[in-house]
Amino acid sequence: MALLTGCGSDDQIFAFDSKEKMVVGMSDGILATDPAAGYDPGSWLLFNNVFQSLLSFPPGASIPVPEAAKNCGFSDGSRTYTCTLRDGLKFSNGHSLTSEDVKYSFDRAIEINDPAGPAPLLSTISAISAPDDKTVVFRLKVPDAIFPSKIASGAGSIVDHRVYPKDRLLQGGKAVGSGPYMLDSIDKSKAEFSVYSGYHGTAEVKNGGVTLKLFRGDQQALKTSLEKGDVDIAYRGLTAKAIAALDTSPTAEKNGIEVVQGDSAEVQHMVFNMADPVVGKLGVRKAIAYLVDRNSLVSKVYESTAAPLYSIIPAGITGHGTSFFDTYGDSAQPQRAKDALQASGITDKVKLTLWSTPSRYGPATDDELQTIADQLNKSGLFEAKMKSVPFDQYEKDIADGKYGIYVKGWVPDYPDPDNFTQPFFGKGNVLSNNYENSEITKRIIPQTSSVTDRSNTREDFGKLQDIVAQQLPLLPLWQGKQYAVAHENVRGLQNCLDTSTVFRFWELGTAP
Repeated sequence: MALLTGCGSDDQIFAFDSKEKMVVGMSDGILATDPAAGYDPGSWLLFNNVFQSLLSFPPGASIPVPEAAKNCGFSDGSRTYTCTLRDGLKFSNGHSLTSEDVKYSFDRAIEINDPAGPAPLLSTISAISAPDDKTVVFRLKVPDAIFPSKIASGAGSIVDHRVYPKDRLLQGGKAVGSGPYMLDSIDKSKAEFSVYSGYHGTAEVKNGGVTLKLFRGDQQALKTSLEKGDVDIAYRGLTAKAIAALDTSPTAEKNGIEVVQGDSAEVQHMVFNMADPVVGKLGVRKAIAYLVDRNSLVSKVYESTAAPLYSIIPAGITGHGTSFFDTYGDSAQPQRAKDALQASGITDKVKLTLWSTPSRYGPATDDELQTIADQLNKSGLFEAKMKSVPFDQYEKDIADGKYGIYVKGWVPDYPDPDNFTQPFFGKGNVLSNNYENSEITKRIIPQTSSVTDRSNTREDFGKLQDIVAQQLPLLPLWQGKQYAVAHENVRGLQNCLDTSTVFRFWELGTAP
């Protein structure tokens, strides 16, 4: 059975049964139904389908276009951003959506500042005004050319000011938006979505609603449900082994099950705590970089459902480069590793613990770090082992500086190089690894943030990655490939799997 790049890839050839309700399964949960709180893939999937943002990403695009807005534009050197709303916008409860709701939604998310919320993406907003019902004006603290991408994400979800409390989260698992779907119900096992007939926007709905089944980490149950026909599509959560098995399974082929591959900008890095007494030494970090064999890693652990990554910025995103390949190569180099250690005055075996949290990143993460430990030990230069802990403890221990080496996965908020750099470097970065470089934080990131033509940022992002490759606060490991597995009568999946990470319910349908 061939690995497909689309499932019913030509919508002009295949008709849709617009009354059919789709059943989608994923192993993630949905941690929040209020856009001021959710910052996880499951929650953002809900936000992208139930709420409108001023702008949105069309399938396969990295530049957002108007959605709830009729038009938007910069003025004042990218420090003022003005949007005019579409006519006839209404929330699913019948209330009109005006610029007051837009202003309220952003002010509210910033004021609540939930630890698991999107407020950091809105940090460049200085003030918001609504001079009339159709116009909203954002005044920014600094030029921010990426602002349209930020508010096209789940962080830009517009809520009804009459329903959502100003200073606290809406309780009860409710969601009132103006997007193409309404959330009818949600519990730990599933969420039910119906089509909102009053929606005004760019989406063209091709089904009669969606049932989202939540398997919460139980990949085997998700695979079984797909094979039994209890779900039409398995999205997020199938292991590399399960995907590879389904791709070659005669039973799956007989039952009309197809593996669909799309683009992804998900990445995983090995992070070094720069204050650690062992890996705080540059020679140790360089030795590790010379010994990690990514090709073997993705082949052995991920069965080639991921690709080796030698760049902070993944392939498909402006600024992608090869700094780590150019500096450390693509295969183990024991002699160079030994030389790096000796240059730091290290002659004994280096003892290391690599930390993992499979409850967050999946069981393959343990195999991944054990494989890396084995690669280090094979050189005779290291005595490395792997340990894993639950996610809550993992995050606390990282914040407390207890780990020298650990993994961090990253699913982008928006498909721009800024989202793969700005969060990782500087004080208070999401890696919590005690790294800061003034060239990056005071020149490169501010300078690139003001460039509206993102193709003109390549050189600066190349310099940033060269700096990071030399100083090694982290080591890129792999870039994911995005997969869904579906029954052969499913249409539209090719429009749901791209680097924007927006899974568009409305694109899904079945052949009549």
